[in-house]
Amino acid sequence: MAKQHSPRFLATVEAARGEISECSADEVTKLVAAGAVVIDVREKHEYDTGHLVGAVHLGKGVIERDIEKHFPDIERKIILYCGGGFRSAIAAKSLQDMGYQDVVSLWGGWRGILAAGLATSD
Repeated sequence: MAKQHSPRFLATVEAARGEISECSADEVTKLVAAGAVVIDVREKHEYDTGHLVGAVHLGKGVIERDIEKHFPDIERKIILYCGGGFRSAIAAKSLQDMGYQDVVSLWGGWRGILAAGLATSD
């Protein structure tokens, strides 16, 4: 059964999507080869059950607090993903607001990664 998101959450996601860049799972490999880092913003238990090979875990709840410890270069390309692209869109907007200049949200998220057949680990 599909998740039922609240109207205000969906409105927040759509507002964020209007102000950020997005990519598809098919673009991730090329972006990583060009130097992008991938951050999984899902909850730790989601990450632990499987994630994109090479992805760093920084949950949406702590990413603003911890991003500079891991990635202080605000010009580095950062790809964020979650389950479907909603949480990562909000997180991308937040990082942009913090001054990060090249943040991309992976639309389709984990489901897109699986559908595209990208390398995953658990």
